[in-house]
Amino acid sequence: MSKSEDDFKEALKGKKIPILTLDNNWHRLFTQTEPTDTIKRLEGELNELLKKQGKMNTETKDIKRLKKKLMDEIVERMNEIGDGTPSKKVEKELEDKKRLINECNDKLDEYGDDLYEIPKQIDEVNYQLMLETMEVCYEQIQENAAEIEEITKWIDEIRVELKKKMVRKEQKTKRNQNYYTYMHNIFGSDVINIFDMKYQVEPLKAPQLKEEKTTEDGNANTGSDQ
Repeated sequence: MSKSEDDFKEALKGKKIPILTLDNNWHRLFTQTEPTDTIKRLEGELNELLKKQGKMNTETKDIKRLKKKLMDEIVERMNEIGDGTPSKKVEKELEDKKRLINECNDKLDEYGDDLYEIPKQIDEVNYQLMLETMEVCYEQIQENAAEIEEITKWIDEIRVELKKKMVRKEQKTKRNQNYYTYMHNIFGSDVINIFDMKYQVEPLKAPQLKEEKTTEDGNANTGSDQ
């Protein structure tokens, strides 16, 4: 392990890291992205260690329960004998129980070493799985962040361009309104409607155009629009 990895592991010391394969949120992470082959391998190793630990814990409890039962039976039988001499049958029974107790002790000693080592193995594999998980997730986060920045830049550019286009649109709309206003004032709506049809132009609908009121002598009323 390199010095930087040592420092990194030292910084994480004391931090509670859940057993990842037992955490539903860890599994949900990989509905967002595909797990790597390394993650799949570490997940399998961790699950096997957890299964082994669970099996050994159960068997250890069963062995301790059996040992206690055998010891209780020996004590009970010794109390029954008292100061008397046990028969050969009882002696054999007691020897068998003592042998079974010794076998229980041997098995407990054997399991004791494994039960001491397995949690350390689980922590190490879980730690490696955490590092690989972080590698995958942060790589995705960085890729997404880069794309978000690119999209944000594009949106900002489009927003500026959109504002320019909106201003341009308003200017053009205003000019067309002015054309229609002046032409209606000069030629009247009947003539303008004919030319709208000739040039296949949709009549301007908003704001509603009104012809200038004429005086009684038929002349156009000149106002501030001139």
